Amino acid sequence: MLPRTYLRAAVVLAAVALTGACARTATPPEPVGPPMPNTLTAAEQRAGWRLLFDGETMNGWHTYAKPGMISGWAARDGMLVRTGPGGDIVTNNQYDSFELELEWKVGPKGNSGIFYWAHEASEKIYHNAPEYQVLDNEGHRDGLTPLTAAGSLYGLYPSPPALANPAGEWNITRIVTKGGKVEHWLNNTRVVEADFDSDELKAKIAASKFSEWPTFGKTRRGYIGIQDHGDDGVWYRNIKIRVLR
Repeated sequence: MLPRTYLRAAVVLAAVALTGACARTATPPEPVGPPMPNTLTAAEQRAGWRLLFDGETMNGWHTYAKPGMISGWAARDGMLVRTGPGGDIVTNNQYDSFELELEWKVGPKGNSGIFYWAHEASEKIYHNAPEYQVLDNEGHRDGLTPLTAAGSLYGLYPSPPALANPAGEWNITRIVTKGGKVEHWLNNTRVVEADFDSDELKAKIAASKFSEWPTFGKTRRGYIGIQDHGDDGVWYRNIKIRVLR
């Protein structure tokens, strides 16, 4: 029988060898703490998420109906910022069923919006694309009614005004589309659930200003857009999308 000192040494060496083998083969742990803005975790990448804004450039975006051109918007300090008159902007790629997440904030009385399923065959993007309202509810007159408050399906389905954070504070938006069905989420609460193929929503459109434009809400695939409503105090970041099958 080996002396106890030899046995203890053998156990220690075996443990060290096993630890080294595990270190060589184990998956590195996810970083601790919140991720850096405009980045994806390894888990998000595996789940199919892709960034629409890299935090440094306007790559992947163009002015509505002007492919290859962009003005009035810029990447500053890791944020997509309106810098002056330039018009609405849209992604270069089109999407049908998807999950979109982003963060936004606006200045006092600020107004913007997020469009989806947009095409570029009409004069204005809002003539065809549904809008997720982005707004300072407390300072802008549109915040007086839930139908045009932050998070609403603008003019068609309401969102509770109290859910939006005040001007200057970040809000979290999530938009999910599947076929003709859409969900709007604001600060982790679902505020809208609608179906563009339903008789209910078709009746709402017919009774609204959108009835003026025959192509409104008709497509199920198109560009993601951000609205230039004439307000400089508009900031976006962490814009990411995951295509749903």
